[in-house]
Amino acid sequence: MSKKTNITLKLDSGLLQRVKVLAAQRGTSVSAMLAASLEEAVRNDKEYEEAKKRSKALMREGWNLGFKKPSSRDELHER
Repeated sequence: MSKKTNITLKLDSGLLQRVKVLAAQRGTSVSAMLAASLEEAVRNDKEYEEAKKRSKALMREGWNLGFKKPSSRDELHER
């Protein structure tokens, strides 16, 4: 199991009260709810970065669209 570390978080008192109610409704603690939310944010960021790398690699590679450069201007304008 990984080591847990405490942090200090400053929230508006009204927001904190609503967060406590929300956590209670979900049957969890504020700490567990925030930890899950932060883990999801980090996971989403990692997935986004991986998708961005794959997309950039595909763009560098390009797609074969079957284009063949015409040998002359006349061939280009043939119908």
